[in-house]
Amino acid sequence: MFPFPHEVNPALRSHVDAQTAYLNDISKSFFRSFQQAVDLNIQLAQTLLEESSLASKQVIGTDRHSELLSAATARVQPTSDKLRAYQQHFTRLAADTQADLTRVTEQHVQTTARTARALADEVSRDAAQQTERGLRAQQETIRQFSDPFVNGGDDTRSSSQDSGRDGAAADYQHPQSSRNHPDGQSQRSGFAG
Repeated sequence: MFPFPHEVNPALRSHVDAQTAYLNDISKSFFRSFQQAVDLNIQLAQTLLEESSLASKQVIGTDRHSELLSAATARVQPTSDKLRAYQQHFTRLAADTQADLTRVTEQHVQTTARTARALADEVSRDAAQQTERGLRAQQETIRQFSDPFVNGGDDTRSSSQDSGRDGAAADYQHPQSSRNHPDGQSQRSGFAG
């Protein structure tokens, strides 16, 4: 009814469990890094928005062109410092992500490799057993076809001999051994029996 056996191979189950644990930890690491990158980008956007708001207030509050230029240049330095800090945070986040991924991989590589070896050994052992069974079945089939009256053909030989004695041989008459005469009597050859 079901295309798959109900019993799962323990080696396969342990390998799938190890792979699942590894992938779960990797995805947690990626999502944590992604969340930190998003938070960092939101913080940068808020900072740049605040800086532009302060700059626009200063520009609007100035009466002379010289004050306008000095207000704009006064905001350039803090903005560039904040962009440099953002770049440093992002570089640190990338390095932390790489270190976290390396740690997770080192943590799971031994377990995954061990379960993969166990699964490969189990599969090769099963394949060898299946191959051996297949070869035995082929040898048995070839042996039966090469001499059908040995072992497997005993039943058919004895049944054909029994039916030959009872029915078929008695009904069969050689065409030259008896002939029907027009008067309804059969003529036998010179043998008296």
